[in-house]
Amino acid sequence: MSTLRVNTLQSTSTTDGGISIDTSGHVTVDGVVMPSSGPLSNRNRIINGDMRIDQRNAGASVSGTTEYPVDRFRVDEITDGVTSCQQVSDAPAGFSYSLKVTTTTADASLGAAQYCRTRHRIEGYQMADFGWGTADAKAVTLSFWVKSSLTGTFGGALSNSAANHNYGIEYAISSANTWEYKTIAIPGDTSGTWLTTNGIGIRLDFGLGVGTDYSTATAGSWTSTSNALTTTTAGLVSVIGTLNATWQITGVQLEVGSVATPFEHRSYGDELARCQRYYSTSYDPGIAPGTGSDQGSIGTRHDSTTTNIGVWAGTNFGHTMRAAPTVTLYSPHDGAVDRVSNRGTNLTVHTANVTVNSIFGAGCKGFAAIVVSPSAGPSITYHYTASAEL
Repeated sequence: MSTLRVNTLQSTSTTDGGISIDTSGHVTVDGVVMPSSGPLSNRNRIINGDMRIDQRNAGASVSGTTEYPVDRFRVDEITDGVTSCQQVSDAPAGFSYSLKVTTTTADASLGAAQYCRTRHRIEGYQMADFGWGTADAKAVTLSFWVKSSLTGTFGGALSNSAANHNYGIEYAISSANTWEYKTIAIPGDTSGTWLTTNGIGIRLDFGLGVGTDYSTATAGSWTSTSNALTTTTAGLVSVIGTLNATWQITGVQLEVGSVATPFEHRSYGDELARCQRYYSTSYDPGIAPGTGSDQGSIGTRHDSTTTNIGVWAGTNFGHTMRAAPTVTLYSPHDGAVDRVSNRGTNLTVHTANVTVNSIFGAGCKGFAAIVVSPSAGPSITYHYTASAEL
């Protein structure tokens, strides 16, 4: 095994046994660019950037004003148009899935307060080491694969939790219906207020058609404008403005350093666990919440001597969620909301009595519930979803 020795980096690149250093100091090992700073693993601050995890929909398309077609990525459509979005298997080499947005009803004339966007929010704990808002702010690089039926310049923005400090991003798609790889270097922000606890650390928005109230970011600069979803540049492509237009994304990565490294492929179990900090469900993978299914359902005993049936055992998530989640119960019998099943008969849940951590203490690890209507049966079963999204 050869050893690479570097004393002083000159104006030419150095290569030795599959390891090279270019004139900017970037190290490549067997064709793989190493991070310019930070660790080799856990460098990607985006969760589910390869769009593999979809706990809510099991791959089905969704349409509405606010939807999560895949975990951690939200599509907001606040226009007179309509979009359909979902996890699809169309993806560039090295990936299995992408998030696809399709315009099913176009709105070619957006009002000032209207917008369509794809958003990912990064928790403050996940970016605390960026040092943003201080003199030691670190540069980062955003990279992703994108594909659209439209060509031209598209926009977006990174913003803080207060949505009053932002950096405008732009990227060009030159070939329709073709996967293209984009990288955007972003200097560290030495001003602004950036939350570094369990709230919103960074808002990352990809604009798919945005009114003037939200087109407030300056491309390539940090500015103190409000509610930026994209840049002020005129003529940006509006996906919501064209009927049947499509836009897809995958391989999203945000990392410390000025060079984009290859996408960090984490194990399925690791990525799922990261997603479950923000959204958790008792349904087995491949089964969408609200489906009638005993598979994965939770059983517990009750007190049949009183009017209320108490779910004494409650439910332990098996992990700590970001914050106290909103819990919804479903009957395994038919998927009915705010119901549990007693041997095939649905019982009503007192939603006000679904209490997070009432049994398991602090840390957002579980919940207990109260069910109404007495029953002679010895037990009840139910499914749940718990959301603590940013």
